[in-house]
Amino acid sequence: MGSKEGMDTSLPNGRNNFRDETLSPEDQAQLEALLEELDKWKQKHERADTEKSRLLLEKLDTEEQKKAAQSETMELLAQLKHGSDAFQNNRRAMEQELQKLEKSNGALKEKLLEQEEMLKIKRSEHARLKQQFKIKASIPEKSFKFTGQAEEGDNLHIEGKFTIIRKPLFLLSGGQALITFEEEKVASRILKLAKCHVEFDNSKMDVKPLCVTMDPSVKFELHIRVSKRKVRVSNIPPVVPEETMRDKLEISFSKLSKGGGEVESVDYNGRSGTGLLTFLNGGVAEHLALKKKHTVDTGVKVLESRVQPCFEYELKKLQTFCGVSRRTVLLSGLRDELEEEDLQDNLEIHFQKPSNYGGEVESIKYVRQGRSLEAYFVEDTAEAE
Repeated sequence: MGSKEGMDTSLPNGRNNFRDETLSPEDQAQLEALLEELDKWKQKHERADTEKSRLLLEKLDTEEQKKAAQSETMELLAQLKHGSDAFQNNRRAMEQELQKLEKSNGALKEKLLEQEEMLKIKRSEHARLKQQFKIKASIPEKSFKFTGQAEEGDNLHIEGKFTIIRKPLFLLSGGQALITFEEEKVASRILKLAKCHVEFDNSKMDVKPLCVTMDPSVKFELHIRVSKRKVRVSNIPPVVPEETMRDKLEISFSKLSKGGGEVESVDYNGRSGTGLLTFLNGGVAEHLALKKKHTVDTGVKVLESRVQPCFEYELKKLQTFCGVSRRTVLLSGLRDELEEEDLQDNLEIHFQKPSNYGGEVESIKYVRQGRSLEAYFVEDTAEAE
């Protein structure tokens, strides 16, 4: 290729400024191609260096991110372990608490069963006692004759006090007899015997003596206050509005021709069809209550009302009691081998003999098979009705 002297290699404006006068056109063209190729490789090298620098920077960023991720992962793992440990501890504590609760629940169930069983017993006992001490007696209407001395009271009420005593009751069944001795000690001796061998004309009976337990009885005082100025009326349906009905009642019960008087106030309940009238003067209410009925003209329909006295009552000194008879013995196991009166005579003869542990007999009552009788007792006396 010759000497390189006189060759311009500065290439300030690129490869087109390089020209060697000593080279042939072919060599010159080949040189320019080589220089162009060199320029391409320089550009590739520069791009490679730039990419290398970028990759190094990315690598550094990635390493930092990796370290941060590892640190975060370790922190999360530590938190997870801590949470897992706390969960396990809580789970064990809850399992222990659950076991305690199950044990306590089992104990409570056993106690509940015991209480339910006790409740059943108590309810049964309550029902038995309720039935035993149940007081239900109808008191018949009776006319009373005043034989005492009247005392001045207030001008608004008539007061009365009644003492009601329900005699002790014993139900005597067929094949049984009640025998009452004059002395308690005789009845006590008879009750100590398991059986009494009673001989009759042609037969013998083994009679079992039993204690007489009477049904509950009751005693109470009934205090009654009857108003002199008030009456209660009923059988007044709301055929007109309530306010109108009050006026009609006042007008009707104010008429002297119908036994009324001046009305002080009227209370009326349309739902129940009842009312309460208060008169200004006494005597009117008593007169109307004795009539029991009073007609009321409502303008729509004539009503026949029922008139009753207005009274208040109060129970006081309520006493319930039950017990056994000390002088009366129940004889059980008797048979209808004799007439009723003959059987009673034979029993009385047997139980009067001291050799049979008996004594003086006050009364005796026998009930034949298939029948029953209610025996009522009073203090220190026995009666069979």
